[in-house]
Amino acid sequence: MKRAYRASLLRFDDAGRPLFDEDGLLVVAPDADGRQRVLDAGSHAAVAPRHPEAAVTHWPGRILAPGFVDMHIHFPQTDIIGAPADGLLPWLENYTFPAESRFAEAAHSEAVAEVFFDELLRNGVTTSLTFATSHVASVQAFFASAQRRGLRMITGKVLQDRHSPDGVRDETAQSLADTESLIRQWHGVDRLGYAITPRFAPTSTDAQLRGAGELAAKYPDTWIHSHVAENKDEVKWARELFPHARSYLEVYNGFGLMRERAVYAHCIHFDDDDRRLMRSTKTATAVSPTSNLFLGSGFFDFEGADRIGYRYGLASDVGGGTSFSPFTTMMAAYYVGREGQTKPGISIAPSELWWRHTGGAAEALGLAGVIGNLQPGCEADFVVIDPKATPLLARKTGLAANLEELLFAMIVLGDDRLIERTVISQALPA
Repeated sequence: MKRAYRASLLRFDDAGRPLFDEDGLLVVAPDADGRQRVLDAGSHAAVAPRHPEAAVTHWPGRILAPGFVDMHIHFPQTDIIGAPADGLLPWLENYTFPAESRFAEAAHSEAVAEVFFDELLRNGVTTSLTFATSHVASVQAFFASAQRRGLRMITGKVLQDRHSPDGVRDETAQSLADTESLIRQWHGVDRLGYAITPRFAPTSTDAQLRGAGELAAKYPDTWIHSHVAENKDEVKWARELFPHARSYLEVYNGFGLMRERAVYAHCIHFDDDDRRLMRSTKTATAVSPTSNLFLGSGFFDFEGADRIGYRYGLASDVGGGTSFSPFTTMMAAYYVGREGQTKPGISIAPSELWWRHTGGAAEALGLAGVIGNLQPGCEADFVVIDPKATPLLARKTGLAANLEELLFAMIVLGDDRLIERTVISQALPA
């Protein structure tokens, strides 16, 4: 049965350019698996005559946009968002590892997973590439909750067999056996995907990294998810531990952990050789600006990434990141682009910021044409935005002279109140 939704409509073409219909129509229909997909999209005048039998839901004054894609977030760090620290490594020691040790308990993992997904959906995030913990229970809780909600979500058991305290440190052989067992149980089930997840190179032995690379080769449609070059102290530590590698990033390449569907968070302290390695291996960066600003890690070099030309998208990195809201993340990315690693800084167009948190992030995850857009064939995950959600937003968006001004007003002034509802393709409203 076809369904149609009438409102203003934001989507993107194959090059990431915005397409906006002030009076638009989104038509969806179930596929062979019963999953709702976009059948048609565009102006109401053009699309409606092609689907006269479709029942239409009209949302006047609203904007339909793709669900946001968060390329890097830690669900077990939900409770430590906003924890004060002098920097990344002290923050891990004093807050992160103690909090994550509790995820050995299934009941705790399940409770936090529910809060986490509620918060994502309240903020319009419909897919995330997510860190669990080193405990199998955390992964089981995450996938079970995501499956019940019909969400497209990706996670994996964290691998960390050294330089980690009791309670989160795992054992090499068992960690790899658990990873393979979880891949077989969950990867590709419904809308779920598995990510092979070394925490970061310094917390894994050579044997664990080698085993992770072997699993990545054995299961090539899984994801790989880790951190690299976030903090100067971390970079120094990695160089001491892996003296034969040209750079911190090269450590991962040496273990077979760079390929399409490999995503590394941060990638701040890079040179052009690192960027070329990202491009040649089709590896992507999850840019995490609120986290980088909060922990004083540095500024992602948007100019360098664009000049060399490799994939990246935006991420909240909660709990080092300070908000689940994509609007906060996009605003922080704008600040970082202004400052930048190169001088002068660059001004990122509002539509590009939006693309990097939707279709561009999906492309970086290897999911272009599946999520992150509202073009025909995409799964129908979308948000209903009220651009007049607050008095100031109503005034500012009402003064917008063009699409870029409208999008930027929502980025600068927006928060969860903009998201009137989040719609998942397996639970569409009547």
